[in-house]
Amino acid sequence: MSNYTKNPDAIANLTPEQYRVTQQDGTERPGTGEYLDNKEPGIYVDVVSGEPLFASSDKYESGCGWPSFTKAIDTSMVNELRDTSLGMIRTEVRSTHGDSHLGHVFPDGPADRGGLRYCINSASLRFIHRDDMEAEGYGAYIDQVEDVA
Repeated sequence: MSNYTKNPDAIANLTPEQYRVTQQDGTERPGTGEYLDNKEPGIYVDVVSGEPLFASSDKYESGCGWPSFTKAIDTSMVNELRDTSLGMIRTEVRSTHGDSHLGHVFPDGPADRGGLRYCINSASLRFIHRDDMEAEGYGAYIDQVEDVA
């Protein structure tokens, strides 16, 4: 298992949008995220720490305007916190080691897949294609990614 940390070099190299989302708890505009329509097999990791967060196998089209997932790869890699901003009660999702703001989780996901909808900002993620996972140190998670047809 790798040592995932809030990497100052990674933070220094974030785009302004990535910085606003991950470090200032921002939200990208719906329908604009780089990974919204990505259908390639692989995993999504924290853009700051590299910790593995979501698998393409658990991604689905929710129609909310952000990439949506039914579960995290490893629940120890995400923290769920009460968020009362914007006059509503929501559950914020943050990476455990990078402490990056990722998005929110809602209880309106597919019932047959656990009922959760992790609504995640593309700006907080880096996608690693299944073909590159072993070389980038994520080989342990290949079994969580659907087979390439």
